[in-house]
Amino acid sequence: MSPELVSILVLAVVFVIATTRSVNMGALAFAAAFGVGTLVADLDADGVFAGFPGDLFVVLVGVTYLFAIARANGTTDWLVQAAVRLVRGRVALIPWVMFALTGALTAIGAVSPAAVAIVAPIALSFAAQYRISPLLMGAMVVHGAQAGGFSPISIYGSIVNGIVEREKLPGSEITLFLASLLVNLVIAAVVFVVCGGLRLWSQGAVSGAGTDAGSPGVAGPGDGGPGDAGRGDAGPGGGGDGTRTATAPAAVATRPDAPAAVRLTPPVLATLVSLVVLVVAVLGFDLDAGLTAITLAVVLSTAWPDDSRKAVGQIAWPTVLLICGVLTYVGVLDEMGTITWAGEGVGSIGVPLLAAVLLCYIGAIVSAFASSVGIMGALIPLAVPFLAQGEIGAVGMVAALAVSATVVDVSPFSTNGALVLAAAPDVDRERFFRQLMAYGGIVVAAVPAVVWLTMVVPGWG
Repeated sequence: MSPELVSILVLAVVFVIATTRSVNMGALAFAAAFGVGTLVADLDADGVFAGFPGDLFVVLVGVTYLFAIARANGTTDWLVQAAVRLVRGRVALIPWVMFALTGALTAIGAVSPAAVAIVAPIALSFAAQYRISPLLMGAMVVHGAQAGGFSPISIYGSIVNGIVEREKLPGSEITLFLASLLVNLVIAAVVFVVCGGLRLWSQGAVSGAGTDAGSPGVAGPGDGGPGDAGRGDAGPGGGGDGTRTATAPAAVATRPDAPAAVRLTPPVLATLVSLVVLVVAVLGFDLDAGLTAITLAVVLSTAWPDDSRKAVGQIAWPTVLLICGVLTYVGVLDEMGTITWAGEGVGSIGVPLLAAVLLCYIGAIVSAFASSVGIMGALIPLAVPFLAQGEIGAVGMVAALAVSATVVDVSPFSTNGALVLAAAPDVDRERFFRQLMAYGGIVVAAVPAVVWLTMVVPGWG
């Protein structure tokens, strides 16, 4: 049995043990990386650790640390309430706001994980307060990031278009961008419907949402509206005076357990400024999101130690262990040539259309655990030999590979999925992990075939 095949079988065993015995998959993966790397691939410790994702470790720790402080001092509550006011209490619009926000950030040049790291904690905090499915909110954030991720000025778009130019293939920047945008928009719409989005629409606007009294269309906490003598009259059906200030008729769902309005105290204001600094530093100055977040968290902790004393304990350490362990094992696979071995085996198939769909699936499966950019950089050159035969359009093939390799970033093993998992407050993390893994599996199984049928088979380009 070849070493490459052994390494793939060991990965399958890790999955089986983790899902049947409730052992942290990251710990299992570290052990597998040590065993396979030492006994099968003849790697030393440095070779095994070569795949350890130090940058992702810092991003996960730094961002969850900063937003743990934001939760402790009430900043995330303030942001959630501001979002409710922005859409006049219509909670169903918030997932789409988050989709558009992350899409806009990546379209103007933000790296996808950086955009998700900024938006996901806010979005998941909102989901926790208003009983929105965390899977729905997390998927909207990630798919939003990928929807804008291939604009001509984006990081992903620039990389893929550069690879295409270097390989002297025909390319279309706009086709690549629109392909990713439309696929992720359609997926987001399906997830919205399946995960309860229509139910959110039927609820209309929320009352008692912890927003400031006097906000248009949203009543203040615990009463029927500002200056309303008939407190408590606005029931679930929207009757009573609690929603007189709304600009359009809407059903109102009362949330008596919603938090009181959060005031702009100095810690909250300082944390909001820190979040703005994080965005500017990452997008404007290309600074590392993790290191910047840790630095800002330390500054806030020093200024207000009482608010942040428990923040370190709220860092998602089990998630950090899980993601870093799995990606270290993937690094061992890369070091021993397993990924290249699989890709070359597919590329040697004599039927171009079959080779194309297999490459899409390899891109999706591997990218669910590893770097999407790295996979695109590896697979597009592998596609060159049969693209040169002229039987398959290069534009459609490149778009299909790009979408297949990035749409699966909802996987909890990818950077974006890991950030969503780590950012979700007040959830059963093991259950949420399984939901993300199941959803990621569905995306991996379905999307490559769909994009192959719609982009490769018609022969685009």
